[in-house]
Amino acid sequence: MKVLNNTVTVLALQGLFIVGGFALNTTLAVRPALAQVAAATLSTQEQAGLRFMREEEKLARDVYAALSAKWKLPIFGNIAQSEQTHMDALLSIVTRYGITDPALKAAGKFSDPALQSLYDQLVADGSQSLQAALKVGAAIEEIDIRDLDEKLAGVKANDLRLTYENLRSASYKHLQSFTRQLQQQGVSYTPQYLSPEAYARAQSNSGRGGPAR
Repeated sequence: MKVLNNTVTVLALQGLFIVGGFALNTTLAVRPALAQVAAATLSTQEQAGLRFMREEEKLARDVYAALSAKWKLPIFGNIAQSEQTHMDALLSIVTRYGITDPALKAAGKFSDPALQSLYDQLVADGSQSLQAALKVGAAIEEIDIRDLDEKLAGVKANDLRLTYENLRSASYKHLQSFTRQLQQQGVSYTPQYLSPEAYARAQSNSGRGGPAR
C-alpha cells in the first residue's frame, strides 16, 4: 500500500522521541503521525518481533525505574520516562494490527521467560553500585540497538519500520548519555553486545543514521 506524505511523516516521527538527549512523553503525537502511513499486513515474523520489542522496552523501563529508586540519579528516572514513551509507541502499532499485547501490567514481570531472567539479572547487577547501575543502563541500550537492527532487517511494513528506526535513534542517545555519565566518574565502558565497530558508530550517531552494526 502507498505511503502517504512520507517525508512529512518521517520528520514528524523523528521528533517524537528525542529532545535534549531524552524522549518526551509525546504519545498523543504518535497516532496522528502513524495515521499518515498506510497500514500493511504484518508477516508472522513481523508480529513476533513487535511482541518481543514491546516487552523489551518494558524491561528497559522497569529496570531503570528500579535503579532510579535505588540510586536516585536523575538519568534513570528520565530515561525510564523515555522508555514509557517507546512502549506507548509500540502499543499504538500493536493496537493498530489487533495483536494481543504481551506486556504484563505488573512492574518487573514478563511473559517471555528469557526477558524475565534478563530483568532479574540486570536489576541484581545494577544494585551492586552506582557505576554498575550505569553500566547496566549502557548494556540495555546496546541490547536495544542490536535487537532493533535485527528486527529492521526483516521489516517491510512502513509504520513498523519508522517506529523501530526512531526507537533506535533514541537508544543511540541513551547509550551516549550512560557512557558520558561513566566517563564523568572516570570509568571506561567496554561494549558487551555490539561489536567495537558497531559501538563506535552508535556513539557517533546523531540519531538519524542507519544501523549501528
